[in-house]
Amino acid sequence: MTSLQRYWDARAALNFILGGSGAGLIIAAAFIHPASPWPVAAGLAFIATGLFAVWLETGRKLRALHVLFNPFTSWMTREAFAALVLFPVGLGAFLTLKFLPVAAVLALVFLWCQARILRASRGIPAWRVAQVVPLIIAAGFAEGASLAVVLVQTPLAAALLAIALIARLIAWSAYRGEVKSEALEGAGRALQLGAIAALVLIGAGFYFTQAALPAAVLAGVVTLASGWWLKFTLVTRAAFTQGFSLPRQPVRGTR
Repeated sequence: MTSLQRYWDARAALNFILGGSGAGLIIAAAFIHPASPWPVAAGLAFIATGLFAVWLETGRKLRALHVLFNPFTSWMTREAFAALVLFPVGLGAFLTLKFLPVAAVLALVFLWCQARILRASRGIPAWRVAQVVPLIIAAGFAEGASLAVVLVQTPLAAALLAIALIARLIAWSAYRGEVKSEALEGAGRALQLGAIAALVLIGAGFYFTQAALPAAVLAGVVTLASGWWLKFTLVTRAAFTQGFSLPRQPVRGTR
């Protein structure tokens, strides 16, 4: 018998949504020319807001510090340590862009830890498959690239978003090949249709140069909305426990 997990609600989902998007934005910032410190600042703000949201979910707020005590066994602890290193380096990248490549690598580590948090949840079939790791990473990068398009608005940012969208579609296809969940059907279709619409908009922007800017921004908004909806659904609506079965049951009075 399966049941929907109740330990993680919308606040936990916000950590994956905002934290993943913020990390993806910092990664995308390292590929955009001319480089700008503002995507780094925005990315750090997104990550901080996501961590704050999941902190609100804890029952005893001060006991949240216990997350730092298990670096060898807990991906949540590793995520926390990645954030603790990322914030000062990210601040350095905001002040001087020579630290931007290091900040991007740390953002990727943070995103990797988030993906492994889900992978480590062995009792939830929608989370435990290996394909969830590239899906979360590709989704975070696509969301970050979409934010970069909105903030920077350059042809290179739009091209980066197109690449990220294709990577996200490939990761989603591999994930759905392993996971069959009715709860994910609507969000999955929205993800696919959103990616197609965003790619069409980006292509139209390169062809009709006068409309390139609004088309790219709209593509970013569509990418962001579809990615966030998928993560919210994955964490709060598709997280059914595996349940258990008893293939052999004891019968009183027999051997």
